[in-house]
Formats: sequence, structure tokens, C-alpha cells
Amino acid sequence: MDLHLEKGKGKREKGKVKITGSKSETNRLLLLQELYPNLTLENTSNSDDSEAMLKALQNSQLVTRNSQLIDVHHAGTAMRFLTAYFSIQEGKEVVLTGSSRMKERPIKILVDALNQLGAEICYEENDGFPPIRIKGKKLTQNNVSLPANVSSQYISALLLIAPKLENGLELSLEGEITSIPYIKMTLALLNEIGVMTTFQGNKIIVNSLPTSNSQLLTVESDWSSASYWYSIVALSAIGTQVTLSSYKKDSLQGDSALVNIYQDFGVETTFNSDNSITISKERIHNSQLTTHNSQLNNFPDIAQTIGVTCFGLGIGCHLTGLHTLKIKETDRLEALKTELSKFGANISVTNDSLTIQQSDNLNPNISISTYQDHRMAMAFAPLALKVPIVIEDAEVVTKSYPSFWEDLRSFGFECFEK
Repeated sequence: MDLHLEKGKGKREKGKVKITGSKSETNRLLLLQELYPNLTLENTSNSDDSEAMLKALQNSQLVTRNSQLIDVHHAGTAMRFLTAYFSIQEGKEVVLTGSSRMKERPIKILVDALNQLGAEICYEENDGFPPIRIKGKKLTQNNVSLPANVSSQYISALLLIAPKLENGLELSLEGEITSIPYIKMTLALLNEIGVMTTFQGNKIIVNSLPTSNSQLLTVESDWSSASYWYSIVALSAIGTQVTLSSYKKDSLQGDSALVNIYQDFGVETTFNSDNSITISKERIHNSQLTTHNSQLNNFPDIAQTIGVTCFGLGIGCHLTGLHTLKIKETDRLEALKTELSKFGANISVTNDSLTIQQSDNLNPNISISTYQDHRMAMAFAPLALKVPIVIEDAEVVTKSYPSFWEDLRSFGFECFEK
């Protein structure tokens, strides 16, 4: 489904949007709930990724000694977390697979680490990539090391199963650590259910926790999904306001850095007493600002949104710390370069950076390829406030934000099938 998108004549300047729970928190907690069944969750994400995670965990209860195929489709987080989860399911055997793109996304570093701990995992097709065959067993080793600059999902996958290892886990990270907020999120959620952890320097220790107490855990709404509303407000007139629910001032999510970053673009955030936030366009962005600079190694998922926002405002940008974007749903750096160039952008990328030159070029009626990547669709959507655009394969948003187009329509955007 391709969507034609443009600013509606009756576009609202104020509105409220309910955003469901963080995909990152939800998928961590779903796994912990499977390990500790007396946990109860609320405000979980309704994203495709979380649905894939939940379905795989439900299917795991049916797995016997005969191997079963578990397909997570495009859900990268589920692939990494479930690789660790199934490695400790004694007596169960699964083949974990996904979409054609998933079969191109590396998993060797995580598999090697788990095998170091005593797991039994092998490759079904290409060495280092899914699908993988996992024979669950009791893991007794408790020391492992990983390169520190890998995807934090590899690290979190190990941390999440660590409390169920009889000796816990001592994880050494070699080099400069990437995406620290996501590691800290995992540790904070472990602490919340009663697991003792320490994170000092490049060493993480997680103690064993055979059982946990019954408790209710509420998932905070997703900051990555909020990023598109920050972009919409930034590209709108002064006075535009959107209230989003429900968020914490002391969020565990790295993407909450939006609050500070978008001040550069005239957007202010108010934390309300009911746990909602109101984001508002208070002023035109600083006229002296010709180039926005951000180091995003701790929150790379908002790079696409920031890049498109800067281009829509006629501001240059230089974003760094983006090396993990090369192995996402698509190579997001090359995809951004290709699609922004269609609008007339002068853009260059390296293995870990993105640079857009300041320009007022903005070609209308461009058709945006989404590369089976939900963030490409949603990051580009706010440009419809400036010129009419077409979003190809618009249904990809269901991966993380299924109601995105409906929410845009409620705010006065015109969205119709092309």
C-alpha cells in the first residue's frame, strides 16, 4: 500500500495522542515474564516486533525434544533475545529463523558468546547468520567477553538470561561501549524484579535469581515513536502542541534525549502530573544555527528522524555514532542518502556518520522507498507539512507503531492510498 501524504487544510494545531508501551522495554519484560511467570505486565507494545516475540514465547511452551521452527519475521530484537532464551531451555530444540533480510543480519558474536558459556547452537545455512539450530541445555559457565561496540541487543540478550544461570554471569566488554542507555535499561528492569547487578567500567555482573516475587510492571510509552511527533511539531507553526502519554522524566529509554536535542529546533517539552508530556513549538529555530551536530551512539534509532527534521527546516546536520545503522532492517545510512537526495539534499554518509548541507531545496511529490523499514516511513512522513509526498509500502509502520497513519489523520494530515 502506497500512501499519498500532505498537510490538510484543517490541520490541527493542538492534539492528544496515546502511544503504547516501549517496544524495547516490552520485549525485555516479555522474556523476563517467561522466565519468572509471576510477573504481570501492563501497557505493553502492540508492535509487530512485540507480537512476534510474544508468539514465539507462547510457541516455546509447545516445543518438545523434536525440533520446532520459530519464525520471528523482521523482528531483530526477538531474534537476539530468543537466541539466548532458547539456549537455556533444557531438553528443547528449535530452529530460529526470520525474513530474508533477517538472514542477512549477523548473529555470530552472540552465538559465539553463548557457545562459550556452554550452549549448543549451530547454523542451518550461512555461517554467522540465521537460521540457527539451538539445543537447549543447562549452562554452568559464568564468564564471557564481547566486543563493546556491538549492538547492545547482543549484550542485553545475555544479561536477560543471566539470573537463570546457576552461577549468574560476569560479562567483560572489550573497547568503547555502544548504546549504554539500552544496557542500563536492561539492568534497571532486572533490578526491578529483584536481581542484583553491578556495572563498573567495562565489567557487568548479574547475580543468580532462581525465583522472583509477584509484581505488576507498567511499560513506559515508546520514545522512538514520540520522535516523529517531535519532528511534526518542529516543522509546524509556532503554537503547535501535541500531548503524548505516558512518559517518565527519569526514563530508561535512551531516545528520551529528544527532549534536549529538539530544543535546537524550537521545541519544548513539559512533563505533566498525569505522566503525559506536552511538546510545543515555542519559537523559530535559532537563526544562527546553520548546522545541528549530535553524537548519537547511545540512541541511533532517532537519527533518521533528526536528519529529516533538519532538512525540512533548511538546517544542515552532522550526526555521528551511527555504525549500528548499517545492520538494521536496511542499511539506514545509505537509504537516507538515497531518499533525501530525491528531494534535492546534498548528503554524504560514512560507516558511522551522516552529513547534510544547509539548503532550502525541497522537491515536491517525491515517492519514498521504505526498504521494509518502519523508521524510514515514519521519519519521512513529517515532510508532508512542507510538500506533498508518497510513502511506499506504508504498512511497514506496524513493526513498531501500528496506529501511526490513523494518528496523523486525527491531527489533520491528508493520507490516502495512491
